Parts: sequence; structure tokens; C-alpha cells
Amino acid sequence: MKKAFDYNSHYLEKGGKPWFPVMGEFHYSRYKEMFWEESLRKMKAGGVTIVSSYIIWIHHEEEEGVFDFTGCRDLRQFLFLCKKTGVYMFLRLGPWAHGEIRNGGFPDWLKEKEGICLRCDDEVYLGYVKRYWENVFEQVKGFLYDEGGPVIGVQIENEYGHVGGLHGKNAGDGHMRTLTALAKEIGFQVPIYTATGWGGACIGDLLPVMGGYCEAPWDPRTTEIEANANYVFSHIRNDALIACDHHMEEMVTFDESKFPFLTAELGGGIQVTAHRRPVATGKDIGAMSLTKLGSGVALLGYYMYHGGSNPEGKFSTLQESKLVGDLNDLPEINYDFNAPIRQFGGISDGYREIKLLAYFLQDFGDDMAVLEAEIPNEGIRPDDLHTLRISCRHDESHGYVFFNNYQRRRKMDAHSGIILIGICGQKKVTFPAIDIEDGEYGFFPYRMKLGKAVLKTALATPLCRLCTRQGDIYVFYGDRDPLFTWEGNEWADILHISRKDALRAFRVKTDQEYLVLADNYVWEEDGEICVTGGSHTKIKCFPKPLSGIGGFKECGQDGRFFIYERRIEEKKTEVRVQKIFEDGKKTEYELVISYNESSRQKDMGRIKGRDTILQMTFAGKSMEVFVKEHKINDYFYTGQKVLLSLGYFNFPEKLKIVVQRLHKSDDIFIEKWPLMNGESICSLMGATTWEEYR
Repeated sequence: MKKAFDYNSHYLEKGGKPWFPVMGEFHYSRYKEMFWEESLRKMKAGGVTIVSSYIIWIHHEEEEGVFDFTGCRDLRQFLFLCKKTGVYMFLRLGPWAHGEIRNGGFPDWLKEKEGICLRCDDEVYLGYVKRYWENVFEQVKGFLYDEGGPVIGVQIENEYGHVGGLHGKNAGDGHMRTLTALAKEIGFQVPIYTATGWGGACIGDLLPVMGGYCEAPWDPRTTEIEANANYVFSHIRNDALIACDHHMEEMVTFDESKFPFLTAELGGGIQVTAHRRPVATGKDIGAMSLTKLGSGVALLGYYMYHGGSNPEGKFSTLQESKLVGDLNDLPEINYDFNAPIRQFGGISDGYREIKLLAYFLQDFGDDMAVLEAEIPNEGIRPDDLHTLRISCRHDESHGYVFFNNYQRRRKMDAHSGIILIGICGQKKVTFPAIDIEDGEYGFFPYRMKLGKAVLKTALATPLCRLCTRQGDIYVFYGDRDPLFTWEGNEWADILHISRKDALRAFRVKTDQEYLVLADNYVWEEDGEICVTGGSHTKIKCFPKPLSGIGGFKECGQDGRFFIYERRIEEKKTEVRVQKIFEDGKKTEYELVISYNESSRQKDMGRIKGRDTILQMTFAGKSMEVFVKEHKINDYFYTGQKVLLSLGYFNFPEKLKIVVQRLHKSDDIFIEKWPLMNGESICSLMGATTWEEYR
């Protein structure tokens, strides 16, 4: 009998067939529960099929023996919504998590116990773990896959033997086996069990998952660091940057040939620290994802996919902090991560970049999963800015050729007249010559089956297949002349769009599948196409919906797309900024917010479909935001605009903003320092708002 979910040495399987999912990390306890469903729908609309989350011990048992599974900690409700929205779930049980959390997720009371050995087979420690996991299981019970629920996997521990814990086959792997047996004994019976495998971590017979980040804000240096190896095609799975401050970079404890190349922690963004503040861009994430795909990866798993905020603690703040022995100082509340879905639910350029690959893998991942990666010029160094990086994933009959000419924070040579070669065993498929500019990355198919047709070559990239009443329509994107060439007399119906439009594209299924081009978020709910936008929102849709799109009027046609627009009458929310205090260390401001009439009505609050977004520009070391004297958010300066959802905080009428002074002499790595007239700066330069309608 075929297992529902399984794996071999090359790829994951679902129902006995190759399966190539996309996984995204979303910490439910770092986001308000009334917005979980909206966020899960956003993740699904972005092509995510598995949601993963740490089950953070200190969030659930901050006080010894007192468990909290209410509000944003309501794991059972979160699992219910995962089932409702149709996404699978992976529980990262810990007990230790890291995750930029106080004590790595251990409660203070546990850390302060005398005579106990944490993260080992100490009977007292295991007794506390057992009690904690039993309480977690009470929330999970009924939602395991075999019970008809969404939970298909469990991760045991995190970075064990890499960041703390024991080492070696007997001690390190032995403890992982002890924890795995304990989880199963309690009732966590799932198809797949994993362990993080980078940097010398012990996996204890579990399926190893790897990672890769575009930068290293945990690196103690405050200078520009080396060119990142995650932008080079390679069969090396270990990312030496992850937690390099623990100096276990080069070690791998298992035989990689026995396991598929899976990632659980590709950086969907990056969380800044007090001393190091890199900004992850959409292209950073897109090029890294493309490179991993071309290197043979069989699961794209992102940490984080959804940003959030640390919840309030009973006894302390809950962020990673040097004050309690952690290695880095993090914002007290803000866990935005520059993630694909940001701290308050806005979508980023990273979301759009990942969606390009996620949609492709939903339709063609079963094909990609079985193809091995062949890297003709493997061994290129990441600081080689002259050589074009190439890879092929192929079998004897067909494949995909990958190219990457992007290296984060570096300028690459342009390449003219490049002839890409697709490998098919001893045969080769030659593409027309192209120019590849600095910053370009992508992949092209060759001898690709599209229904009954075989696409020999194309200078365009497949996005997805639309199942419509007209039949299957294949969407490709790119800014070159695609030059589609076919084998034989069969041709497929292809819709070709620009890369810019592909980034704006959402696939939505109601009575049939549609491709909607929009600047914000589009999803399906209760059989309707729903669109987020401003007071004037314009979208394009293909094919033409039989009954239109609710709230939108048809206003034209552009090629095969039909144009729709929505206009909402509104009076703009106004913000008045007043400086109320200043000394040599900080400056305080009061923001008075005057909402338009509709936003004052409770039935028009964010839950019912609208929000007011506050955008602020500041220059200083950091900024804190208060409602009255209650801190609601904080930011380390990175040079980015600060976005705050006012609906998330029930539309406050006043905010207090406190900016801390930044000095030229501060030992901080900032990619884009503010302009200073003197030796320091401490200023809120602007605040504006816009309305967002769902």
C-alpha cells in the first residue's frame, strides 16, 4: 500500500508520486488570531502548500505549570484554519527553537532550574518536555493527517549539536532518538519527521532539512561580509553562514546521498539585529531561490514566509537578548523579517518572486522533482563576478537550463551572445543566442511536454497551467521574444506575459481558473474573486469571468486580458505630527490621526475588509511606537520606510513616537546610512497614510 507521504533519496512523494511542495514559516503566536485566516489565504494564494511553525515553549508555559493556549497562542484554532483554508501543516515541536526568541524558546523558570541538564537525556529535563508536549498534543489531537487533519510532519528540536546540545552518534543522535520516541509515544504520529541538518547538527535517523540566507545579521562583524555562496549553483547543501557565530560551519553529520535535498530555512527575508542590519530585497530572495532550484533542491521551504510581532510576556519581554545570555540583541516586538508577508500582512517583492517558482512547481513540480542537477562549471567562487553561472536539471529526454547573473550587493559582468545548451544524456538542445545583463536570473525549458505538444525550446519561463473551459492554457513570461519552437505538428495554447506582469499575477479558481494581474493581493473566498487595493484599483483578468468580479466594472481589453476597475469614495485620513520632547539621546513626537468617516464605523474595520496604513520616515538608531504609554512596535533603522497597520491596533487616534539618536561613530552595519548635517541624527521626517480595501 502506498503511503500518503513519503520520500526517497531524491524527492518527496505524495500518494506514491513525485511531489515538490513549497513550505512557508508562519508563527501563529507572533500574529493576532483574528487575522490568521486572511494570512493563510495569502500564503495559499502565493503558492504555499505547507505551513510550518515553531510551537514556542515560552509562549505557552511562561509560568511553570500554567499553560496558555488562548488568543494568539490558540494552536488548536490555528490548525482548524489550516484545515479550512486547505494547507498542510508542519509542527516544529522543539523543545528548543532558537527563532530569535528569549532563551531560544525555553521558559526562564526551566533555564533557572538547578541541577538539570537541558537538551540532553536528563530524566528531569525529559519530564518537563513530556509534560509540555502532552499539553501541546491536547491542542493538536484530531488535526493529525490520519485523523483527517492538516498536520503531515513534525520537526524534532532545532540546530541540535550545532547551536548547543550534544555531539556525536551516541550522545547527540541518541538524544534526538529519545525525543523522537517521546513524541511518538505521546501521540504525534505523522507521515514525516525531520531535523535541521546544517552546521554539524545531529539528525538522529530523521529526514534532514537544510537552509540558506542571503546575509548573516548574527555575524559579529559590522563590515561588509564576503560574497554569498547561495547565489552559486552547487551540490553543496550546507550553508556555512547559518549561525556562523557558533563556528560549526563546515560540518555535516549524515550521508547526503541517502536523502533528498530539502530546505526548511531558505531566508524569505532576514531579521535585523542591533549591530547588523542588512535589508533583504525581492531580487535577493528570487535569485537565491532560483539558484537552489537549479542546484537540485526538492523542497523550497522559507523561514520566515510571514513576519509578525513578539507577544507580550507576563514577566519579561520575549525577544532574543544579550541580557539573558543570547548572542544577539533583537527588537523587543518587531519580527517583520522583511518577509514575503510583512509584519502586519502587507505583501512584499519577495512574495511576488517566490510566487513565480511556487506556481510553476504546483503544476510541473512532479516533473522537476525527478530531474537531477548537472552543473557544467561547478566550483565557481561567489566572488567571481565575471563567469556566467549555469545549471541544467534534466533526464535523457528533456530538462530546464538555469542561469544566474546576480550576486547580492555586487555588480556582475554582462554577457553578450550567450548560447545556452540543454543537456539530454548524450544529446544537446541549443537555444538561440541571447544577451544576459547584470542582475538577470531565470530558467528556460527544453523538450517540455505541454499536453500532447512538445515545446522544443523557448526563451521564456513557464509560470503555470490554467484549466479553463477553453482547455488547458499555458502561461509563460519573459521580456525577450520567446521564439517558441515545437517538435511535430502539435502546438499548445500559450499566454505569454512580461516578467513584470508575472510578478503581479495571481491564479484564482472559481468556476474555472483565472489569471488576475493586480498590484496587491488577490484570492478566492466562497467562490468569489477578492481583490485588495486602494480607492481606485485596476486589474486585468483572463479569461473573462462569466459574471464579472464583485465590486468591479469592466472597462476595456488589453490583448487576451479584460480590464476591470473599482472606485471607492473616501476622505483621506490625515496625520498631524508635533514634536513634544527632545534631548541629546532621543526625540519624541505625537501623531494625531483624523480618520475618514467610514473608518470610524465598526462594521468597516479591518476584519470587515479595510485598513489604514501609516507610513513613516525616520532617521535614528531606532524608533518605538506607543498607544498612550503602551508600546505596540519598534524598529531598528535600516533606511526603509516604516509601515504600520492602524487597523491591526483598532485605529488609534494618537500615537507617541520615540526616536533614539544615531551617531556616525556607532559600531553598526547599515547598508544605507542617513544623511547627517553633523555627527548624529534623531528625527521623524514624515508621516502619511493610505486606505486599503479588501
